[in-house]
Amino acid sequence: MIATAEELIIKYIAGHRTFFSTQNTKDIDFRLTQLRTLKKAILQHQEKIENALWEDLHKSPEEAYLTEISIVTGEIDNHIRHLKRWAAPKKVSTPIHLFPSSSKVLYEPLGTALIVAPWNYPFQLLINSLVGAISAGCCSVLKPSPDTPTVAKVMENMISENFESDYISVVQGGRETNTILFAQNFDIIFFTGSPKVGKVVMKAAAENLTPVVLELGGKSPCIVDADANIEIAAKRITWGKLINAGQTCIAPDYLFAHESIKEELLDKIAKNIKLMYGDTVKESRFYPRIVNEKAVERLSGLLNEGKIHTGGEIDLKEKFVAPTIIDNVQPNFLVMQEEIFGPILPVMSFNHINEAISYINKNEKPLAFYYFGKNKKAKDVLAKTTSGGACVNDTLMHISNHHLPFGGVGNSGMGNYHGQESFLVFSNKRAVVTTPTWMDLPLKYVPFKYFKLIKKIL
Repeated sequence: MIATAEELIIKYIAGHRTFFSTQNTKDIDFRLTQLRTLKKAILQHQEKIENALWEDLHKSPEEAYLTEISIVTGEIDNHIRHLKRWAAPKKVSTPIHLFPSSSKVLYEPLGTALIVAPWNYPFQLLINSLVGAISAGCCSVLKPSPDTPTVAKVMENMISENFESDYISVVQGGRETNTILFAQNFDIIFFTGSPKVGKVVMKAAAENLTPVVLELGGKSPCIVDADANIEIAAKRITWGKLINAGQTCIAPDYLFAHESIKEELLDKIAKNIKLMYGDTVKESRFYPRIVNEKAVERLSGLLNEGKIHTGGEIDLKEKFVAPTIIDNVQPNFLVMQEEIFGPILPVMSFNHINEAISYINKNEKPLAFYYFGKNKKAKDVLAKTTSGGACVNDTLMHISNHHLPFGGVGNSGMGNYHGQESFLVFSNKRAVVTTPTWMDLPLKYVPFKYFKLIKKIL
């Protein structure tokens, strides 16, 4: 794929600033029209999007729809339904010492947004963020991942066919293009990717005091306690781990299983792999591929320690890594040092829940946290740990609720989006106090004749 020239990038950004200054994007009807246009464009390009996801990641049309397209169209519907209410000025109470003033919050667009998306959910993570930018009234520069070039090109065509380039533009390229983009002065940068690159983004943004939203990742733990429903836990862990062949930022990264149920749990996970993908996983049209050979080689290096319970097969040419369970894992193993981002599930065991809690709390704060067990104990485990999001007796499902904020904490990110949070993250909450002139109380003026009275009021 040909990278967008620096001169054109600069031109796009200048065009966005000019278009934003027309005030058109602040009009609610304009925003609603753009949201409807975006949904229509997605539906018109749906087959091309699905074909591109198959080409780049071997995602089935079913998985493409469930994990990418439907999430975005559902988000658009949610914004269309609620935007007028979200964007309306909000009256807030005014303390007595400001009488007879009134107070309100205005929601205004930040301006021009840079949205940078990764390759694992290349459509959803770029366009879902765009929904929030449109909803808030921003102009946008979109930067797809070069690692999924077919999807990137389809999205560029979809945007260019339906939106003026002064309003929304698409920029293609790799690391050099990112460097050019991060050096520009945007009003907000929305980045989804690794913590390593997130630090680069934040450092670059600091030069212009640009606010950033960082949707990162990390090692999301999954605990299965002694009193969990093993049958259900095995099925839901298998599903959550293997969607997109484990290339999911909120996938269960590693498993903490109670010693008393570990063997049964691992056997049932292995059984569910066969139930979902058949005896020959490689031949299943529902099992995606790893994004490139470099990623396959990285994953293969994680299989050299511990005991392979299930899987372990790799085909570099086919970019295939089999669903793999590694038992007897130790914290110092390479597989426990970095986010796996693949279909490999390392397993550690515990006898008392505090052992698992202690280990999790010693490491970076995860993007997601999964606990299988009784609700009463889950409440205690959640209270003693932290994460960007969490599920009790399930995996991944918190991302599908538009009413929940989605985001990380600490090393796993900062800032939230989805639903109203997407509107808010691209908006400036402007505090306004309106004071009438028919009364002018002397309390605030020098030389503070009524200071004793002011102290009592305050």
